[in-house]
Amino acid sequence: MFFNNDDDEDDFGEDFKPIEQLLQEFEKAKLGEKNIQLDEEEIEFLIDFFESSGDKENVKLAFEMGTSMFPFSSAILLRKAEWLTEQTKFGQALKALDDADLIDPHNIESLFLRVDILSDTNKHEEAIFILEENLPVYENEDKCDILLEMSEMYDELEDFDRVYDSLKRVLEYSPQHEEAMLRICFWADITSNQEDAILLYQKVLDENPFNTVAWYNLGVAYQGLKLFEKSVDAYTTCLDLDEKFEYAYRNLGDAHIQLKEFDKAIEVLEKHLSLGTPEDVILEAIAYCWEKKKEYAVARNFYRQASQLNPKDDQIFFKIGETYTKENDWEKAMKSYSVALHLNKDNSVYCLALANCLMELNAIKEALVLYLNAVRLKPGTKTTWLALVRGLYIAEYYDEAIAQLNLAESICGAKPEFIYYRSAVLLAMGKTKDAVLYLEEALTLAPKKVSALNQLEKEIIHHPTFTDVIAQFKKKK
Repeated sequence: MFFNNDDDEDDFGEDFKPIEQLLQEFEKAKLGEKNIQLDEEEIEFLIDFFESSGDKENVKLAFEMGTSMFPFSSAILLRKAEWLTEQTKFGQALKALDDADLIDPHNIESLFLRVDILSDTNKHEEAIFILEENLPVYENEDKCDILLEMSEMYDELEDFDRVYDSLKRVLEYSPQHEEAMLRICFWADITSNQEDAILLYQKVLDENPFNTVAWYNLGVAYQGLKLFEKSVDAYTTCLDLDEKFEYAYRNLGDAHIQLKEFDKAIEVLEKHLSLGTPEDVILEAIAYCWEKKKEYAVARNFYRQASQLNPKDDQIFFKIGETYTKENDWEKAMKSYSVALHLNKDNSVYCLALANCLMELNAIKEALVLYLNAVRLKPGTKTTWLALVRGLYIAEYYDEAIAQLNLAESICGAKPEFIYYRSAVLLAMGKTKDAVLYLEEALTLAPKKVSALNQLEKEIIHHPTFTDVIAQFKKKK
């Protein structure tokens, strides 16, 4: 046996009463009998008992009995206020708190309960005023708790600068306050207060250079300012102090990626994987690094591991397709893009990618259907129209290409690329004079975008007619 029940009463002292006896005395009190001997702790025990039983009527009677027998008990009044708050009887709860505050004016639990009630009734400004007004009364530890509560109030009001300021005030009272240090990192980034936060973290580190959270926060602030070399140094110091600080590995890996230090990023992110449960975002980041190193097979391996953890993430399958596209393996790319599009049918980028594969595989009609779908999904996007017109041009549907260019210009405006494409289509139709006029118009409007012709057809820019026009334009310039 784990417990000797015979000894239970000794553990509670000679005055301990079994619950049965407490309930009997409570019932006698309800019937109006006098000389009932229940002390304050026993009343609170009965309140706990009735609350756990869901007996609201007797909870109410126990509070009435307690406040009658012990009118100067701030503990019972505070318990009563908490119970009334749970019943959403906020007016009665505030009255109980007022009574409790007369007995114990600086009970911080009473202060926080009052603030909770004001918050629940959408009186956040009043709650903040009360917290600020009471701040000087309390010692540093309680001051910090009050300021943390204020930061929550400002968050509710979406006054994010004051959320940051409240957390900063906590650290001014207590530079090593862990919760404030953890939270201020996020808010410094949200409010673009990284420069101010850096000074704050450096001050904390002057007092305690072994504060790992401060080093981590410093790295985040530098990273937010795109000072990636400094962020790498801060994260590295954090990890030297605590090699199991997982978020530091994650952010350090990202900083190395931003610096295009892909080998270092892979090393750091793989270390992160070894510390705990694999995450799809970490595997994706490693895959991205291998992709940048043009090690496409290795990249795919990591992308597939990520997809196993998150099989509904369409972007992972799209990225796998992109690696195959870079290897000109159109059939495998098509399969990956198809999975991505199946998971996200309204993504125009996936439609275009899959259509491009089909064009390479000479499945032109199927490709044109997808190009049209991309235009339907993103009619205001220039690139979708250009892809459709290119598909029609390759299929030699020149009249339809002109019709689609007219529609594109009516929706997106007369973009220079549309004019270049129109000149090429007209040339293919044998309308050389019109083609030259539109080419001259495009060159006058946007000469640097002449490369749009290469995207339509690589050889067209070398067509004698176009070559002459472009040469004459350059001479005039």
